[in-house]
Amino acid sequence: MSDHCRTLEDVRTLLQSCKDLDPQERMKFYDSWAQTYEKDSEMIHYRAPNLVVDYLDANYPGSPGGVQVLDVACGSGLVAKLMSKLGFRHFVGVDGSKGMLELAAKTGLYQDLRLALLGTQPLPADSGVFGLVVIIGALRAGFVPVSVLRELCQAAKPGGYICMSRVEPKSESAANYRLSMERELQLMEEEGLWTQISTGDMDRYMMNVYNTYEETTEQYLRGTVYLYKRSVN
Repeated sequence: MSDHCRTLEDVRTLLQSCKDLDPQERMKFYDSWAQTYEKDSEMIHYRAPNLVVDYLDANYPGSPGGVQVLDVACGSGLVAKLMSKLGFRHFVGVDGSKGMLELAAKTGLYQDLRLALLGTQPLPADSGVFGLVVIIGALRAGFVPVSVLRELCQAAKPGGYICMSRVEPKSESAANYRLSMERELQLMEEEGLWTQISTGDMDRYMMNVYNTYEETTEQYLRGTVYLYKRSVN
C-alpha cells in the first residue's frame, strides 16, 4: 500500500500488532516502521513531543544555548527538531532502532547518535555530563523499564535536569507500570539522588490506537510530564 493511501485504521492495526512483542522484536518493528513513522504519528495526533517541549519552554530554568542535551529514545528526531526552535543546539541521541537513528541523523541536529536497547543494554552515556536529559514517549510497559530511571539521573550532571513523559493507556500493565515508576521516583528522591521540580498533566497526548473502539469510549489518551533536578552532592 502506498503511503498516501494510508488510513487511520491502517495505523491502528499496525500499532495493535506490536502490543505483545518482546523488546528485540519491538525494535525490529520500529526499524520497519521508520519510513512512515512521522506521517503516521501525525495521523494519530501523537502530540507528546510538542506538549513536553512546550512544558520545557515554560519550566526549564536554564539557558538553552550551551546545554548538552541527551535525547533518550530519540526516534526520528522529532524532539530535537522542536527543541532546536527554542535555542537548544547540542544533542546526543540514543535509540534502540537503527532505522530510527538513520532518520535522526538526517536532521543534522545530533552531534552523536548511539544504538542501545534500554533495559537490556546500559545507557551509552557518561555519568554527570548532560545539563538536560529527556525521554519522551518510551516510559511505558513493554518499552523502557523503570530501572532505567537511575541511568537517566546518572547521565545528568550535578544540578542538571531530567524531563520525562509517560502516557496513560487503559490497561492493567500500564497501571502497574505507573505505580512502579512513581514508587521509584519517590525512592530516588528519598535517597537524595534528585529533587522533583514540577509535574504536569497532558490532555490529548495521542489518539487511543492501542484499544479497539469496543474496548474504550475515550478517543484520546492522557499523559504526565515530570521535571527533576539531579542533586549536586
